[in-house]
Parts: sequence; C-alpha cells; structure tokens
Amino acid sequence: MEKEITEEKLDNYFKISETAFKLIKNKIAKGKEKKAKEIIEMVENYLSDAHYFKNEENFVNAFAALNYAHGWIDSGVRLRIFDVHDNKLFTIR
Repeated sequence: MEKEITEEKLDNYFKISETAFKLIKNKIAKGKEKKAKEIIEMVENYLSDAHYFKNEENFVNAFAALNYAHGWIDSGVRLRIFDVHDNKLFTIR
C-alpha cells in the first residue's frame, strides 16, 4: 500500500491532467461555450494551484489540486460540454 505522494507520481498526474485539459479546450460542444468557459477557468486555477504547491514541495496539496482540476474536466465531459471520446483520459458514459 502506498502511503506517500512521490514527485514521480505527481508528475505523472500532471501529465494526465494537462493532456486532458489541452484536448477539451479544442473540443467544446456547439452551444456550450459559456459553460465550457467556466470549467476551463476553474481547471486553469486548480492547475495553477497545483504547480504552486509542487514548487513549494507540498505534494499533498498539489495532488489534491490536480484531482479537483481533473474532476472539473470529467464533469464537463460527462455533461457533454466537451466532445471527447478518450476513455483513458476521461470518465465517459
């Protein structure tokens, strides 16, 4: 059982969430631009927080911020605000 968040693990989660974020920004469903903008702003904020915490070597809070960022991404995908179909990066119905 893992009991710590290593820098390697954190970097892997950054890669996953930032890759997913890049994809959704170009896959906004027609008519959902306003909702997409809100989600994108929240993801940007949480990713920024995650980088800040990582730079402070606070891996626990960085990991938490990444999870919130990806949660926002997945909620937009599940609500069909973003038109993506990658079940490895997103929670898809």
